[in-house]
Amino acid sequence: MLPDPNSLYGPLDPAPDAGYEDAPPRMGFFTDTSVCIGCKACEVACKEWNGVPASGLDLLGMSYDNTGALTANSWRHVAFIEQPRPAGHRGASADVLGAPVDAGPDRPDDAGPQFLGMPGAQPPGRGSGAEGRTDFRWLMMSDVCKHCTHAACLDVCPTGSLFRTEFGTVVVQEDICNGCGYCISACPYGVIDQRKGDGRAWKCTLCYDRLGAGMTPACAQACPTESIQFGVLDELRERAAARVATLHERGVPEARLYGHDPDDGVGGDGAFFLLLDEPEVYGLPPDPVVTTRDLPKMWKRAGLAALAMAAATVAAFVGGSS
Repeated sequence: MLPDPNSLYGPLDPAPDAGYEDAPPRMGFFTDTSVCIGCKACEVACKEWNGVPASGLDLLGMSYDNTGALTANSWRHVAFIEQPRPAGHRGASADVLGAPVDAGPDRPDDAGPQFLGMPGAQPPGRGSGAEGRTDFRWLMMSDVCKHCTHAACLDVCPTGSLFRTEFGTVVVQEDICNGCGYCISACPYGVIDQRKGDGRAWKCTLCYDRLGAGMTPACAQACPTESIQFGVLDELRERAAARVATLHERGVPEARLYGHDPDDGVGGDGAFFLLLDEPEVYGLPPDPVVTTRDLPKMWKRAGLAALAMAAATVAAFVGGSS
């Protein structure tokens, strides 16, 4: 059994632990994949606001998924996963999935995607585009950097390019990054990437500049179904738990949360998800663990080994001189 990271690092509220006094509440993302329609508005908004270069034409053979994964040029990635519908599933029409929790005054309670599938499709029996297509469903998820509580990328960065913000998020300062790539191998989610022709590391900043101005991150602002929800992390966790309970009541037992648990292997994520299948289906590790969890033990053993070698050297010198 892997050790609890809290036993190594202690209970952690990231911003105060990083030295911020009177830090604001920790902010984050809750991505409800049950209402994602795969429109990719989040990808476009992220690129436009942050000046992220175009990904280029990449024929991945993955249906509508033209980006494939999170990269230095794709800080948000909308995955499209086609699979057989689970046995006994009641269907994924709006009356089952409903609208996100706290949908807002301008949104009817029964709003939400009409069909968990291709954008614009109708549930079986409500439109010719979906007639007879009850044997499959699309799973869609807008993936992003998790802004881990215990961020291994921070532990290994030799230049201080990666830093913890006052909002508890993790940001790369590209003008300080030396392109060593240590953070890439340290990330348990495979999020961070180096840009070709540049060599530096790039990833989601959770729109740090917008947060400082009291604005919502660009991806959440652009999401038409409120699949991407932004706010105080503790409030998002409560909202997510209520949403899962609602889906279970509506006959979607496979609904589950991922990355919300502060007792998991990374101390909980600043960006967590509601999934409709196992994490592996979405390309997520089932049990992520902070990759630097053994560093304290390693440094202790290295210190003891150094002392032992020094003692042996002194003993050999004294013995030889006598």
